[in-house]
Amino acid sequence: MFTFKQLEAIYWVVESGGFAQAAHKLHTTQSAVSKRVQELENLFETPLFDRSLRTARLTERGEIMFVLAKKLLEQRDIAVDQFGRPESFERRLRIGITELSALTWFPRLCSQIQEKFPKVIIEPDVDMSVNLKENLLADEVDLIIVPDAFTDARLSSTAVGKVEYMWMCKPGSIKTKKKTIGISEIAKQQLLTQGDRSATGLIYERWFRKMGLTPVSSITCNSLLALLGMTVSGLGVSYLPRNCLADMVKTGLLEEIKTTPPLPETTYVAMYQWNKRSSLIPSIVMLAQQCCDFSKIFRCN
Repeated sequence: MFTFKQLEAIYWVVESGGFAQAAHKLHTTQSAVSKRVQELENLFETPLFDRSLRTARLTERGEIMFVLAKKLLEQRDIAVDQFGRPESFERRLRIGITELSALTWFPRLCSQIQEKFPKVIIEPDVDMSVNLKENLLADEVDLIIVPDAFTDARLSSTAVGKVEYMWMCKPGSIKTKKKTIGISEIAKQQLLTQGDRSATGLIYERWFRKMGLTPVSSITCNSLLALLGMTVSGLGVSYLPRNCLADMVKTGLLEEIKTTPPLPETTYVAMYQWNKRSSLIPSIVMLAQQCCDFSKIFRCN
């Protein structure tokens, strides 16, 4: 009788594109993967891969076995979902997050995960959104939570929360008596932006183009904290998360700039590879929806 390890071997050789890639995915050696495939071939007395080619291409019978393996592995995972207990999960959880999430609600999510899944080891990866997406597709993280700037058929996307951005500057930097100014006036200022490796940067760059505007001068930086520091120092105007910086506005370190039209809200989404079935990831996404709150900086509860 065949085993799940043998089924996983043929499934991941096909899905990942080769025996070496399957070995990396299954955390074993290439020879071990080859042995499991050969065991299946011996069991059914038929070759599953055409070994006359350099690439791992299935034979006709191999195609049938691959479809069967996929179905049986899915049924196994469903059974684990139905009967597994949350407290029994013991694995690494690699979560990719942006700097803003790390500074606001992510500690609360970590606390919730540790309470519900005490054996799970959390490994945060704080980076720019584009880098996080690339890491997700490379299987270097299990889940990312980023601004909703990407469309990719390989990824499942679920909204978890929203953040309100506001144009801000050092008090008195913009000389005007108007309570609300046109967005064209903002474009004349030196802008402090997050660049094209940031999902927020991409969203507002597209928004600017939609408005038919091009900034006269800008400085691009990959750090939210650095942008905040440059804004407070009076170096330029930046779009910053409004609610978590309310105290800095109250104390006179920052000034809000009301514009017509205002900046659109940014939706944050949890993304993971839809074909990587996991009973844990959907639960983490639900916890993220409960915890996602950009209103306070440095909070845990």
